[in-house]
Amino acid sequence: MSNNWSEKVTKIHAPLDKALLRALSMVLGFYHIAMMMWDPKHYSAAIGGFNPVIAPLMIWALCSSMIFGVGFKPRHWFWQILFSPYFSLLILLYLTVLRLVG
Repeated sequence: MSNNWSEKVTKIHAPLDKALLRALSMVLGFYHIAMMMWDPKHYSAAIGGFNPVIAPLMIWALCSSMIFGVGFKPRHWFWQILFSPYFSLLILLYLTVLRLVG
């Protein structure tokens, strides 16, 4: 049963399994890490503050983007969903828009 779910989730992630999207994921991850390390107060103000929702989502999205960006593919379906590039790329793109517009 677990293997069947893992295969299904792998097929769902197949459209994103491209080098360009992996590179984008790494660049977005490094960008947000750099901006946060360079000037945390300015970065926090630009994205609306590090509140109990944004901070954990950002940390999780950064970790997921690095996992996806380096090409690591979890075997078990639970970890595949938890570190899904669909979620992490959406969060990082949202934070990028907030950072560049704000």
